[in-house]
Amino acid sequence: MKYISKLILAVSILAIAFTSCEKVGSLPSYPTGTAPVLSSSVTTTTPVPADSLKNIITFAWSNPGYANDSATSKYILEIDSSGRSFSKEQTLVITGTLSTTLTAKALNNILLAFGFAYNTPYNVDVRVTSSYGNNNVQLKSNTLTLKMTPYVVPPKVVPPASKTLFLVGSASAGGWGNPVPVPAQQFTRLDSVTYQGTFFLNGGQQFLLLPVNGDWTHKFSVADNTITGLSAGGSFGADLASNFPGPAATGMYKILVDFQHGTFTVTKVSLYGLMYVPGDYQGWTPATAPTLGSPKNDGNYDGYVNIPAGGTYQFKLNTTPDWNNSFGDGGAGKLSGSGGNMQVATGGYYHIVASTVTNTWSATKTTWSMIGSFAASGWSNDVDMIYNAGSNSWSGTITTAVGDQFKFRANHDWGLNYGETGGTGSLSSGGDNIGDPTKNFSVAPGTHTVTLFLNNSGYFTYMIQ
Repeated sequence: MKYISKLILAVSILAIAFTSCEKVGSLPSYPTGTAPVLSSSVTTTTPVPADSLKNIITFAWSNPGYANDSATSKYILEIDSSGRSFSKEQTLVITGTLSTTLTAKALNNILLAFGFAYNTPYNVDVRVTSSYGNNNVQLKSNTLTLKMTPYVVPPKVVPPASKTLFLVGSASAGGWGNPVPVPAQQFTRLDSVTYQGTFFLNGGQQFLLLPVNGDWTHKFSVADNTITGLSAGGSFGADLASNFPGPAATGMYKILVDFQHGTFTVTKVSLYGLMYVPGDYQGWTPATAPTLGSPKNDGNYDGYVNIPAGGTYQFKLNTTPDWNNSFGDGGAGKLSGSGGNMQVATGGYYHIVASTVTNTWSATKTTWSMIGSFAASGWSNDVDMIYNAGSNSWSGTITTAVGDQFKFRANHDWGLNYGETGGTGSLSSGGDNIGDPTKNFSVAPGTHTVTLFLNNSGYFTYMIQ
């Protein structure tokens, strides 16, 4: 039995050995393919807006010869500005076909995405990368350099024919008065369809955009200003039903108006700290009281309040629009959280300064005038301005000659005066002479009505008409 078992084992081993040595057919071999050769139906494209939906260019390439069914091969058409080695390319993915055609609109969108200017020819590089459907065995074609010119896409909202744009409204420094102060409320035209400006905006108010300063005939507005989030941006149009809603908080904001896409954005630059001035003159209601402003939001406040004749001339200072954070008079010009009412002697237009850093306050009654080289006696005599309670502004008339300059000052004294620094239209204490061409701009010769706006929370401006 032992002998028979060994014999059976030996025969089995031999059978396995013969089976292992049996020759089989060749295993399949898959070729790696060859790089596709790319061609274009045209070498130059110069479409116009009317061509938007027309086929403008066809790209075709040779079959790379992969082993799989060509219907599953993958091709990536790559397009980029010439000379960038496709580092910022736009791509299109095509599967199972050896060509693709683009409409003028599709090509134009690609070109504009590169930041190309309208109606300007550019050299553009194009190539195709082939692969299996799983991205294996990628092969790059030759590169074609073509000349392409993007066309102007008709804007969604027609831009102002005036090529100017102005801000008006209760959110603005000049209120709803029209014409508006310039340059403080004029946008900068960045290009034919884009305007931008940085403006002081009163919180919780509204505004409109005007193509012509001083003219209410046409305006840019929104369809519905109750849409959530619209104060930060959205869609707008011409002569729609609602005013733009301004941001909730007072401060400086950058407004970008894009007529091409019919959209606007409002971006916070900086917020102002506010101090409310409720008093007998307005019914002791903090939420509706005039405010002082802190442009740096650092606890130092400055502003102007008109206190009409009559009443007790008493008030307090609150850092919130309620009675939770109220300051009174602590004596000797000091702020006190437990102090009594502050008081001035008579009605008038008061410059109020307060600081929660030094816990001090002051109120100075002011009248306003202009002084400058326009007067026959030069910088020796003031031209008084008249207060307008309706617009909460001061105005006066001066006659200027070529090269004349001037400033605003309180109480015929240089202790408190305003000039303009930087040519933005905003006033600063002790600022540069208005009309100094090396600092801001020249005042045109002639007779002018000048309006001074001191009613905003720490932001002051003016208008020359």
